[in-house]
Amino acid sequence: MSYQKVILLGNVGKDPSIRYVEKRAVASFSLATTETFANPAGGEPLKRVEWHQIIMWDAQAEFAEKYIRKGTRLFIEGRLRTRTWEDRATIKHTVTEIVTDKFEILSRE
Repeated sequence: MSYQKVILLGNVGKDPSIRYVEKRAVASFSLATTETFANPAGGEPLKRVEWHQIIMWDAQAEFAEKYIRKGTRLFIEGRLRTRTWEDRATIKHTVTEIVTDKFEILSRE
């Protein structure tokens, strides 16, 4: 048996975009998480921002379309999904996304 779970707490980077796949709503947007760590040279702490691609399906996607906006602070639980596709120029692309299982809006800006 194996198990995977991703937990993120961050800020939405852009308004969700909504599309329909076989009559199912799917929302996608970016989420920024920030890690703060000590500066080895002293002084101000350093920050590193990671961007994550978030995917929501069905009722979650419809909720996201209505209530989630750029700057919204979210708590997300989900799982990783990696997918690969080839564009028209036959260039292979790979993306890793977080498919949301549960989420909570913590604040809206």
